[in-house]
Amino acid sequence: MAQPKLTADQVRRIEEIEEFRHATDRLKRFVAELESNRAGQTRVIQQLSEKIAHESAQMRQRALTSNIGTIADVAGTMSVMAGRGGGINMKVRALGDAVNNLYIQLDAALKHAKTPPEPNKPA
Repeated sequence: MAQPKLTADQVRRIEEIEEFRHATDRLKRFVAELESNRAGQTRVIQQLSEKIAHESAQMRQRALTSNIGTIADVAGTMSVMAGRGGGINMKVRALGDAVNNLYIQLDAALKHAKTPPEPNKPA
């Protein structure tokens, strides 16, 4: 089956979503590194948490301007969670869940962006 042609807006939106996917991949690597350093020094854990908080805060700002789904909400929650103190086990689990949620939101946004626009109906 032939793919329908995408409009310029759809192509732009898909490119934005792909940029968010790359940022989510970076966040996933940071969370995996944090998980592997659970028993590491407090300083290492804090530095990784700060990287996650900074990256997710930037993602939130970009998502607010591009208006793609609820990515901004998830990234904002992730930023707060990474910056918060508390147990490392709770933090790793919550951040992992947030990364998975970002992937789900991005997949839904990509599917929505690829759907062809409905033809104008006469009033």
